Amino acid sequence: MFAKMDSGLFAGRASLAVMAILFSTHSGRALAADAIAVNSDDFIPPPEPSRFGRIEQKLSDWHVVLGGGAIIVPKYEGSDGFKIMPVPFVTATFLDTVTIDPTGANIAVYEQGPFEFSARLGYEMGRKEDDSDHLRGMGDVDMGATVGAKAAVKFGPAEIFAQLDKTIGGSDGLEGRVGIEVTQPLSQSLMIGASASAVFADENHMQAYFGVTPEQSARSGLARYDAGAGLKRADFSISAIYMLNQNWMVRGEAGVGVLLGDAADSPVVVDKIQPSGMLLVGYRF
Repeated sequence: MFAKMDSGLFAGRASLAVMAILFSTHSGRALAADAIAVNSDDFIPPPEPSRFGRIEQKLSDWHVVLGGGAIIVPKYEGSDGFKIMPVPFVTATFLDTVTIDPTGANIAVYEQGPFEFSARLGYEMGRKEDDSDHLRGMGDVDMGATVGAKAAVKFGPAEIFAQLDKTIGGSDGLEGRVGIEVTQPLSQSLMIGASASAVFADENHMQAYFGVTPEQSARSGLARYDAGAGLKRADFSISAIYMLNQNWMVRGEAGVGVLLGDAADSPVVVDKIQPSGMLLVGYRF
């Protein structure tokens, strides 16, 4: 996942953008939580926008990052099969307040000392029964819009956060996440990070993705199952960002999610352990 920059290196949470593009596998939520926060002051200073004149000046003002790469993820949340997907993305942040990326928008509402509060607008990708033979007969979970909020407190290189997202349409569910993200620069060119988080969901979300109704059971052959609200999964990740020069950067990440509670016991789930990996290259203006 590419990460948020406080003043210009990586604008916004590009990792969320990456995950949202592909997340028919994970109900529209990032497999390993939000991106790891990184302070651009720890890296090479932003380049002077000169190559493309006024156009690049505007892109620089908006902290635009363009890039792409590849990611390997489970075919759906709970699958034991994997798919490798190309991942293009673009993010832009204006005045360190509004971040726009393929997931939607994040708007900084309040910031005082180490405390931050932001509003979130986005979407949940849903799930297709064609994602796996194991889902045949289960039907699709439609895509839906999401609205939410996030609160975070920073302690040196660590950030503790809590976020809540409501889906309008689709699963019509509510999903929350609490966790910690830590980053540490090893040099002016290299930053490493780690994160851990827990995901909770209401009954609507859990039933949409892990429940099996009598009708679905008859069509799919899976046992009937009622999934209740509660703890859904735990996520862990490690990452590294390397600046090749003032503009080009590479990010690698490895993560694992562990399904818990009613999600883990669902007949929809083939494997409770959900690993993922990603390699991205980005260019910042």
